[in-house]
Amino acid sequence: MALLGQRNLLAVVREAPPGLYLDGENLGEILLPGKYKKPAMKPGVLVDVFLYLDSEDRLVATTETPLAMVGEFAPLIVVAVHPQTGAFLNWGLGKDLFLPFREQAGIVRVGDQVVVFVLLDEKSNRIVATMRLHRHLSQKAPVYRKGQSVNLLITEKTALGYRAIVENIHEGLLYHDTVQTSITVGQRIPGFIRALRAGEKIDLTLDPIGYQRVGSLRDQILAKLAANGGALPLNDDSPPHIIRATFGASKKSFKQAIGALYKARKIRFTPAGIERTPL
Repeated sequence: MALLGQRNLLAVVREAPPGLYLDGENLGEILLPGKYKKPAMKPGVLVDVFLYLDSEDRLVATTETPLAMVGEFAPLIVVAVHPQTGAFLNWGLGKDLFLPFREQAGIVRVGDQVVVFVLLDEKSNRIVATMRLHRHLSQKAPVYRKGQSVNLLITEKTALGYRAIVENIHEGLLYHDTVQTSITVGQRIPGFIRALRAGEKIDLTLDPIGYQRVGSLRDQILAKLAANGGALPLNDDSPPHIIRATFGASKKSFKQAIGALYKARKIRFTPAGIERTPL
């Protein structure tokens, strides 16, 4: 069954002056405009296309991929605002994505980046965006394990920390005291499950958990020392953002790792930073 707002594999039915007509199954024949045609696209050949409505609300296909499809969250840029209807977002296609006023959370302006969920409006059958994200997050209990690696989309900065969408389905929180690097709303970053709490609440961290974190970082530090002639201008007093930029880890994790390396007599501290001890 062909789905609006998704990628579909559809067979070419026939060629006509406007382009190729595809077998849209339950949706009927769908035009793939001529500008997307390739020599290999002959009748009977399956073509990977995205289905959406054009500026005249006609169902069309494109070989382009939008920045977000129906059922996905994404950070998108506001490119226009209509004073009576709503805003329009750049989602990577010729026709911009509509964000109605009723689906906005606060005032949006041209140039703003907003985190939205893309959905198929039941009344109009149009693809639209909404900033009311909680309605579209899973209400099922999360089944992650502590320390599990996950993909995050930062959605909001709060007094406690940063809210993030976990794996495009749940919401979690990065507490301020665990974040030692610059984070912006709309940023996609890797993270880890720190804890699962009552009420389906998820605590997140940017660093691996426990021994695996320290062990992996120790290996990174030793490798970096080897690549830099056995010395690095880093130590306990180095700024957190420099440590994050160098190793992708927090200052706390870095201090734990170099402490373990020092106890194992694999490094020594110098006025300039740390050095690998002679083997």
